[in-house]
Amino acid sequence: MNQIIHQLKKSNHLFLATHANPDGDAIGSLIAMGLCLEALNKRITLYNESSIPAVYRFLPFSDRIVQDFDQTNSYDTAVILDCSDLERIGKAVSFVNQIHAIINIDHHITNTNFGDFQIIETSACATTEIIHNLLKDMDVSINKDIATAIYTGILTDTGSFRFSNTNKASFEICEEMVGLGVNPYNIAQHVYGTYSFGRIKLLNMALDSLEISLNGLLSIMTLTRDMFYETGARPEDADGLINYAKSIEGVKVAVLIHELQKNYKGLKGNKQFHVSLRSNGTVNVAEIASSFDGGGHFNAAGFSIESTLSDLKSQIVKLVDKCSVS
Repeated sequence: MNQIIHQLKKSNHLFLATHANPDGDAIGSLIAMGLCLEALNKRITLYNESSIPAVYRFLPFSDRIVQDFDQTNSYDTAVILDCSDLERIGKAVSFVNQIHAIINIDHHITNTNFGDFQIIETSACATTEIIHNLLKDMDVSINKDIATAIYTGILTDTGSFRFSNTNKASFEICEEMVGLGVNPYNIAQHVYGTYSFGRIKLLNMALDSLEISLNGLLSIMTLTRDMFYETGARPEDADGLINYAKSIEGVKVAVLIHELQKNYKGLKGNKQFHVSLRSNGTVNVAEIASSFDGGGHFNAAGFSIESTLSDLKSQIVKLVDKCSVS
């Protein structure tokens, strides 16, 4: 922690990034860290390969997150947030690898320990919990804007305090953030209270796609590109749909297979998928994701792959059966 604080304070120009297709914790930690560094009069660039989901655009500073940047700029330090692997930031990885110092701040058990400095706290409920502690050690005053980003990150990554990563700190920090002016109702309305019509139509199709394994331990939900085209839904409209598959009685592992908009160049018939995995606490889905070069947590993990849909489902069924038995 002290080495990272020293590196941050001596740097003048910093490049901050988090994983593509960001969730609330990724965006919250990016914004909180950015606001902290700006308060220290640092020059910063906030980067994410993907556009920011509409539900998070209410966050202060979210309009400062860019999808493109001037690669001729010279940076002292890169700060990579909520990424188990540097590759997860996407196409900017080759640029970041050229930056003199890379700081890796994360809470995933599958983190590859990339970078020159690391804070990897797998017991943390969210990366925003780690950022909160870092700001405290840096003696940076947490204002309402920073508090809003931290609260949103913890709220979303704990599933509104429903997931197994919910810990004592998640409640204590959120109580502190509310004391600094955060309005829980307002944030909940932005994040959970309003859905597009496209999302509702996509949910209907997703539920129709549900498959349950013969032993009842595995549920698979599939989202295709055609579904998004027919419903007019956006990629962020898929957030949280996997919880319907996870909530089915008797299911140990829920899988959401999401066909991405752009295919890899590969063998005929192959497509690009992102696969999300959720467990009821009895199966380590991070282990399953690692088999596909992915990562995550014991109860929530994911990976991306080039495959055919039928082959992908077959591989997942075999691995889940093996893990369920063991």
